[in-house]
Amino acid sequence: MSTPAVIWDPPTLPVRDGRSFPLRHVWCVGRNYADHAREMGIDPDRSPPVFFSKPAQAMIHADRVVYPPDTEELHHEVELVVFLDGGGRNLSAEAAEAVIFGYAVGIDLTRRDVQARAKKAGQPWEMSKGFDQSAPVGLVVPARDWRPDTDAAISLAVDDQMRQSARLGEMIWTVPELLAELSKTVTLNPGDAVFTGTPAGVAALRPGQRVRAHVAGLPPLALEIVSD
Repeated sequence: MSTPAVIWDPPTLPVRDGRSFPLRHVWCVGRNYADHAREMGIDPDRSPPVFFSKPAQAMIHADRVVYPPDTEELHHEVELVVFLDGGGRNLSAEAAEAVIFGYAVGIDLTRRDVQARAKKAGQPWEMSKGFDQSAPVGLVVPARDWRPDTDAAISLAVDDQMRQSARLGEMIWTVPELLAELSKTVTLNPGDAVFTGTPAGVAALRPGQRVRAHVAGLPPLALEIVSD
């Protein structure tokens, strides 16, 4: 008797025009704002970007996020997120920009204490980033309707208190440059999402707090951190 095939449907995200975006993989970049690099104790010189990943299932569009287990230091990191409908290897910045499907505001949630322990022990810190619901995002806006502007504000507030605030022009690497650099290491594919880095002001969250993330011109992301 043959074993039934396992059918797996990729997670999807809502698009502002009514479509759904099927997710394949989530890529992230660390320290793409000089002020955040400094607060993490890193020289912000324009060295090659450092990439890591999250599973596609970690990305959600929801108004509630469950505080994860095994941490006492859950940090928020507001970011511009880019979604791809094309791909390739060794792309130029111009070619990389041409495969962008759309944009959204997102939050890279991080179990900072888990990350710190792993770094101290010289171990991988994937579990500090790739846990359940660790990548909430707002409504995706097609690239034909919105493009990043250097003056566009990016911010995050917790219980109406501003914690992170910057301009997209403060990125060390622009979105097309980041995609081009990433394509030197991995093949980009339709369905990929890329977090593009966070400004300074990352800090801890606790259950009961309300978070509002914003990139000018994109639908905001508003959510509450809840207990399991």
